[in-house]
Amino acid sequence: MTNNTATALQYNTLESLVDTVDEIRIQANGFLDEDTRGQKGQFMTPASAARILSGMFRNLDGEVNILDAGAGVGSLTTSLVERALREFQPTSISANAWELENVLVENMNRSFVLCKEASAESQVAWNSQVNQIDFIQNAVDILKARTAGEETIMFNKAILNPPYLKITAASEERKNLRSVGVETGNLYSCFVSLALMLLEDGGELVAITPRSFCNGPYFNDFRRILLDDNNLSKLHIFESRTRAFKGDKVLQENVIFHIVKGEAQGHVEITSSTCADDPAPIVRMAEFNEVVNPNNPDRFIHIVTNGEQARIATRIGSMPCSLEDLGIEASTGKVVDFRTKSNLRHDPEKGTVPLIYPMHFNNFMIEYPVESKKKPNAIVLNDDTIKQMVPNGTYVLIKRLTSKEETRRIVAGLYTADLADVEVVGFENKTNYFHAGGQPLEMKFAKGLWVYLNSNIVDQYFRQFNGHTQVNATDLRTLRYPTREQLITMGEQVEMFEQELFDGLVENL
Repeated sequence: MTNNTATALQYNTLESLVDTVDEIRIQANGFLDEDTRGQKGQFMTPASAARILSGMFRNLDGEVNILDAGAGVGSLTTSLVERALREFQPTSISANAWELENVLVENMNRSFVLCKEASAESQVAWNSQVNQIDFIQNAVDILKARTAGEETIMFNKAILNPPYLKITAASEERKNLRSVGVETGNLYSCFVSLALMLLEDGGELVAITPRSFCNGPYFNDFRRILLDDNNLSKLHIFESRTRAFKGDKVLQENVIFHIVKGEAQGHVEITSSTCADDPAPIVRMAEFNEVVNPNNPDRFIHIVTNGEQARIATRIGSMPCSLEDLGIEASTGKVVDFRTKSNLRHDPEKGTVPLIYPMHFNNFMIEYPVESKKKPNAIVLNDDTIKQMVPNGTYVLIKRLTSKEETRRIVAGLYTADLADVEVVGFENKTNYFHAGGQPLEMKFAKGLWVYLNSNIVDQYFRQFNGHTQVNATDLRTLRYPTREQLITMGEQVEMFEQELFDGLVENL
């Protein structure tokens, strides 16, 4: 036998390790209940995406102690093992994985047998532990034991594709998390928070999650855990979660992030790609202040992928005013239609007032009434509904939800008092509206605000931190705005929607 032949045999398992486990993943997918996969957040990582995650780690030399929670068939751990054996000099690899689904655990054991063979071929000690128990409860128990001074298992690498499911405030998971100082309402942020807390200082965490944590009040505590005393080192975004998880019905936009625990914050490497196997991803180094604006107390995470986006972030982020400075507020429409069905009317009639839905948006104005078989145009005004109304007048409305097909994330409509001869009007819960302490806005000021919100530069800025199709009132409160005088000046120059004019006016600010 020649030396070349011996070498080929020696590394036979390693050569096909990740691809073989990807075949195991595809086979295992076929045994999962398609109806419950979405309910359980079972979206396993394809080999191309797994290699991006494992490729983010800096150092896989020495003792490698891996944490993989919600591990599926072990695709992520396998990819990390492959990279460690190919590119580094590990002395030992210990894989600790958590997974509850029987069929996935069975197939993960198959994957880990292959990892053991590949490690043996490279003369690296291998150890694995598959934990078919609840990760949140187990992690909390470990953290409490550490606090009590007990010796516990330690990790220096965490790699995760956690389940994406909301959890209620009264759930057992939330109670467990609160007991270790974590407040978050989604399984993916639970898993990442606990994994980061379990890492030793200097340990690296890489996770693929929806982008929803980048903004909004629900993830304030999660962002605190990620950013306090850690180095957010790398970010990688995809056009959509569908592109990252081929073959799965996943609609959330995705981000992969790399964090080094206990390390001083430096520059952030930002990569963007159309899909996991994009041959030409765009990479740039960003100042941390570009990613997390120091003037934003909520610490929204902006993913700025190129120089033009950096210019946009600087321009809009440095606008002089908050809503408080302008003396106005952004609120969500008060009328929740399914809670007041008996008061809804398809067409306006005596004793009703307009009820404005997203369907009433037409070319960035509000049209009323409209012909619709699905939604009503009016709501009965009575003792039950009066408290949900606002005085009729001029308001700027924003759609709370836009479809994936829409080119814009922020869609602002101008509502004016002449649409109906009424004293009050209702805005449905799927809209947000700008108002002056519950009162209408002055017309020229409202028009200027309408111009600003409908400009392309504001829409592009908003997309840097908003990774889903929902626009919350909180997002509008954290946006920066021109001065009142600047808004009035813009408002004086417009009568109807003209995108080019709007963009020019905002560009000239």
